Amino acid sequence: MTAPAPVVIRLRDLRKNYAAFEAVRGVDLDVRAGEIFGLIGPDGAGKTSIFHILGGVMPATSGEIEVLGLPARDARDSVGYLTQAFSLYVDLTVKENLRYIGALRRVSDAEIESRGDRYLRMFGMAEVPHRLAGQLSGGMKQKLALACALIAEPRILLLDEPTTGVDPVSRRQFWDALVRLSAGGMTILVATPYLDEAERCHRVALMHEGRIRQAGPPAAIRDSLHLRRLEVRAADLGRAEAVLAREPTLSDVQRFGDRLDVMVENAESGRVAVAAALKQAGFPPASIAEASPTLENAFVLLLRRLGGRLEVPDFPSSRAPVSLRDRAEIAGYGMNKRFGSFQAVQDVDIEVHPGEIYGLLGANGAGKTTTIKMLCGLSQPTSGVVELAGERKQLRSRSVRGVVGYMSQKFSLYDDLTVSENLDFFAGVYGVAAPERAAKKRWVIEFAGLTGHQDQLTGSLPGGWKQRVAFGAAILHEPRVLFLDEPTSGVDPLARRVFWRMINYFADRGTAILVTTHYLEEAEQCNRLGFMAGGRMVAEGSPTGVKQAQGGCVCVLGVDSPQRALDALRTAFDPWRMSMFGDHVHVIVDGDGKAEAARIRGILEGAGIALLDLQPQPYSLEDVFLALAARNAGAGP
Repeated sequence: MTAPAPVVIRLRDLRKNYAAFEAVRGVDLDVRAGEIFGLIGPDGAGKTSIFHILGGVMPATSGEIEVLGLPARDARDSVGYLTQAFSLYVDLTVKENLRYIGALRRVSDAEIESRGDRYLRMFGMAEVPHRLAGQLSGGMKQKLALACALIAEPRILLLDEPTTGVDPVSRRQFWDALVRLSAGGMTILVATPYLDEAERCHRVALMHEGRIRQAGPPAAIRDSLHLRRLEVRAADLGRAEAVLAREPTLSDVQRFGDRLDVMVENAESGRVAVAAALKQAGFPPASIAEASPTLENAFVLLLRRLGGRLEVPDFPSSRAPVSLRDRAEIAGYGMNKRFGSFQAVQDVDIEVHPGEIYGLLGANGAGKTTTIKMLCGLSQPTSGVVELAGERKQLRSRSVRGVVGYMSQKFSLYDDLTVSENLDFFAGVYGVAAPERAAKKRWVIEFAGLTGHQDQLTGSLPGGWKQRVAFGAAILHEPRVLFLDEPTSGVDPLARRVFWRMINYFADRGTAILVTTHYLEEAEQCNRLGFMAGGRMVAEGSPTGVKQAQGGCVCVLGVDSPQRALDALRTAFDPWRMSMFGDHVHVIVDGDGKAEAARIRGILEGAGIALLDLQPQPYSLEDVFLALAARNAGAGP
């Protein structure tokens, strides 16, 4: 039996106070060499404080901290640290950023050059060494920041939410790089709000209110629930959710775009309870299928058991629900957009109807942002027709702006105004009647969890709280049309669930909603999805429909040597088809799953790798996204 790797990070009774506030409350933690260890938890759980302490940025209040057998400050030369905020100089080139950070870390010029070239090749950035960092996409910026953190070749790498706002293709490339670094012996401690990412870690620890509440491999944490998940497809999901939420025998009910997820102790008795409750409420027979719980299911339920709240205050609505009309509230027909000789969007058709949540998905550069700007009247199409809230010509008129809400990822609030001042400003811009303003402001402040802090400068808020205020500002006037650009970027799963309850509330009242997101688990919340690649719409349909349309499946492999298995399979499969999730290998296959499984067995057997288990599972939306992006690469105008 192989001896366990040595412990390289050791914490005992770690505590950190900020004046009277206790951010970290007695944390014990061991992380072993070569391990990818994930810290997950809601905003304010204490994750970033632990990273600051391990990185030698600030001292602990008390406790024992050992990093490679040394105090954290003494181990800094062996630690790389990628913070939440971009740590790049936007007016320096890619190579200049690497040289500057390398010089700070006392790396020789020759080593900076050779290591920099190696990491740029590893991250697919060898073609852009002289591009300014400020001109890179979000995904490329994060990969450059990682290269800078690696330039001193640290033994330990600290990553604090490294892929927030990064598209799924870049995110997969980022994690493939982490797997290779881990296989080479580097220890990686990562915090992430994305629970599908946490599935890739060897072990994870769930933090809540400054303490570690549960730790272990992701599969063990999922299994600790002792629950099963039922996927329920029924008519009128909003009413079905309300009916099932009242059933005491059901542990949790969550609404998605074309189904409900219901957590039950026993699959068979759960089916009976769900079917009986819906029948009693007058529903036609529903489709009920059993599925495995996800790590996000576990996360939310564990936090709820610890007192986490999912309640949403009643919105002080002042307008009647919109009657659901056949006419689309957001529409584009034959949309084209050229910038000089470059055609960013070609022949795109899109419709979003009242009461519908439409997810527009695509990698960076796919044409999403240009499409949204045309749809909301910020940019004129080169050709084609755009209709917004019944208007085709004056999309920026006062009458249209008064019924449209927009939450931008990059700019939604003024950082140098207080929360209260921001809400006053947006209430004025949107024309919210004076008698309604006070009640709606109170609602946003309560929804954001900022009661008593409304006079705090917005720029001082953590990202999750700022997102809640920005969402509240966008819906103060109860718009008929709502554009949400990555509304929950960086928001923890419990808060994300609350966001989507409000998004569904407005959809149920007839608002037409267009959402963009890079988090594909979240895209499951949409009623319909459109995938863009190379400026074109390459797929459209319900979440279930687009997955079923791909054919094939994902083979989940348990092997005795995961990295060797990946290397062997790369000789026969496209790189995008494979990824590591903890100690399992995932392979996306087309066509007949049994034939592809036999092919995989033969490859592994020929390489002398023991296949311990092979389980087919359906495509996730991330798998669909990767497949569509790969198959349509170079398909632009």
